[in-house]
Amino acid sequence: MNFNHLTKRLVGLSMAVAVYSATAFAQLPLTGGQTTTQKTGSAAFSQPAANLPLLDQVDFSVGNSFFRNPWVIAPSSTIARDGLGPLFNTNGCQNCHIRDGRGHAPMNKDDTATSMLVRLSLAALTAEDKRQQLKKGPIAEPRYGHQFQDGAVPGVAPEGRIEMAWTTESFRYPDGEKVTLRSSQLSLANLNYGELSERVQTSIRIAPQMIGLGLLEQVSEQSILANADPDDVDNDGISGRANFVWNVRQQQTQLGRFGWKAGMPTLEQQNAAAFNGDLGITSEMFPKDHCTEIQRQCLSAPNGDSGAEKELQKDILTAVTFYTRHLAVPMQRNHDNKEVTQGEVLFKSTGCAACHTPTMKTPYLADLPALSEQTFHPFTDLLLHDMGPKLADHREEFLASGLEWRTPPLWGTGYALEVNEQVALLHDGRAQSVEEAILWHGGEAEQSRQRFIHLTKQKRDALIAFVNSL
Repeated sequence: MNFNHLTKRLVGLSMAVAVYSATAFAQLPLTGGQTTTQKTGSAAFSQPAANLPLLDQVDFSVGNSFFRNPWVIAPSSTIARDGLGPLFNTNGCQNCHIRDGRGHAPMNKDDTATSMLVRLSLAALTAEDKRQQLKKGPIAEPRYGHQFQDGAVPGVAPEGRIEMAWTTESFRYPDGEKVTLRSSQLSLANLNYGELSERVQTSIRIAPQMIGLGLLEQVSEQSILANADPDDVDNDGISGRANFVWNVRQQQTQLGRFGWKAGMPTLEQQNAAAFNGDLGITSEMFPKDHCTEIQRQCLSAPNGDSGAEKELQKDILTAVTFYTRHLAVPMQRNHDNKEVTQGEVLFKSTGCAACHTPTMKTPYLADLPALSEQTFHPFTDLLLHDMGPKLADHREEFLASGLEWRTPPLWGTGYALEVNEQVALLHDGRAQSVEEAILWHGGEAEQSRQRFIHLTKQKRDALIAFVNSL
């Protein structure tokens, strides 16, 4: 059998699989459109889009290998994976995005911060600072840069240690039921490069889940902006705003979609920035290590650059981006359960759907057929919302204020304990359940929070059951 004939056989088999999958899914809730996977359990977030052609699944597997496996210190004979550091937070993407799901914060002083990070910046005080922040993003802390890195290669001192302390408070519903809420307090200890600036702003960021990102990337800008209401013209208390951020490849401002404050415009840039900031891996998009001027050991450490090619080679970045674009969304479960259907009605009537928009669509995409013309249900508007002082990090990011966060998608919420073994909701992972996350809402979400609080326990449980069905 020659190669061309074999290729045609494989393509035909792939099309048959896609047709079968579409038929099999006909009676199932297609949370991710035709990309939806029926896989459950610990690998539920690690599946290729269900409609991805068989030949493209090879590219998916290649990207997966570079996302999953560790990177090593340069110089190394493993030139495709060397260049770790000199300063870093982890040595592999899967260490943060555990099984392609969420990370979590350290539970005590003996725990590590492997799957979370701490953003750093300086408060913009002058007019020039504010112009820079609006165009190019937050201003780096002079000694420690944009991100606190608690790992380092031999011969280089890490920046220090990330420690978290937890405090609890009790909340009582009008019907008398109590819930314990926890909140975090960050401490950056054992600083090896001097004291942090008095102007420093910090923000804890849990690694988010990876499912359905390609769908969110392909929604038209016009569709996203149609839901924005920055001046709250309709007086519903919801004033979602778009973040406009710097696109490194295009060298211009573009709508932000990814990250806790929608600070990244594309998956390619998100991936390259994470390789650079989290692993210390350079690329054509981010060609420099995160060494500040006073970090002499870092500046003089060996790197994995090979001539014009940076540590993260172009084809590897392309493969990882293909992988992250085509991670499937798992199906909604128990969608016809009476409690879940009641909860869906309550989710809308309490106002949750005003920000957690249920449905989005992608346009026709000739070069991304699996993501083309999909109707899917992420439960996000990808916009910024003021979430109140209790969730504020008081750190600006492009147009995002210290009170604002991008609405996180809710799909996959009910799979958290299967994939990650703990829930860890909200930007710092403080909420250990959907209920706790709702009770931390404030600002624009305060009215919805109050409606939830004043539901009967049976109705509160139903709304939570609906979110956990996703």
